[in-house]
Amino acid sequence: MRQQRADTISGWLFIMPSVAGFGLLTLVPILFSLAISFTDWNFLNGLTGFRMVGLSNFVRMWSDEWFLASIRNNFVYTGVTVPATMALAIVMATGLNRGLFLQKTIRLMVFMPYITSVVAVSIVWSILYHPTLGPINELLRFAGVSDPPGWLSTTAWALPGVMLMGIWSHVGYNVVIYLAGLQNIPKDLYEAATIDGAGPFASFRYITLPMLSPTTFFVLIINIIQSFQVFGAIYVMTQGGPGHATSVLTFYIYQSGFQFYDMGYASAMAWIMFLLIFAVTAVQWTWQKRWVNY
Repeated sequence: MRQQRADTISGWLFIMPSVAGFGLLTLVPILFSLAISFTDWNFLNGLTGFRMVGLSNFVRMWSDEWFLASIRNNFVYTGVTVPATMALAIVMATGLNRGLFLQKTIRLMVFMPYITSVVAVSIVWSILYHPTLGPINELLRFAGVSDPPGWLSTTAWALPGVMLMGIWSHVGYNVVIYLAGLQNIPKDLYEAATIDGAGPFASFRYITLPMLSPTTFFVLIINIIQSFQVFGAIYVMTQGGPGHATSVLTFYIYQSGFQFYDMGYASAMAWIMFLLIFAVTAVQWTWQKRWVNY
């Protein structure tokens, strides 16, 4: 009994730094943000600037054109980048899994954009998108396009330009995850399918995709969460513009809190974003029983 108590105390002592760090740096700020979401607080006035406004912040945002545009852009960004990234990743992973020439080098090259600084990647893509001197528009002119798009300067092309960069920078992570899933599929399944006369496409449809469904489920959740949290590319490349063409929730939350000093309103929007992500994830967990094969 005494030894068991000593082991319990030792265990708590080992995890205490992590528990304390989580409590002070994560749990307390979360609860504080919930509290100030019911206030009209300008943090420049310090802790004496609190003024309770109840649910006014949560009501106000649904008549805020900028907030509604940010939500709409977020859903468009997610709806385009997540399927495109996953589809491209599974095709690339399948090719790499077949033992292509320089496989390890190609895998490293594909993964590099994901671990590269978002700021550096965004600056490079901003240069590529330059309307007159950028290599992308120069290539389009060479191909015969007389009036190439103003990628980051027009409302029609700014968000697609950011989405294209997002797909390029995140596909490498998805490829690595899918490669791990592909390598866990038993080879004898493909051998049996070949003996039965199944071709590559039939094997991919009836073996690869079902066996990869747990991996796909994991990748889907991670990608949706990441797409709702996109910030660095928007901040560096467009600042939410032109107009509110590329404004997303995270960027508008940042603007409201640290540029307009309306921290209560920013916290309310942050909680709405949390509820949206939680709802989407809950729906995925419910539906995964229908298509995920463990």
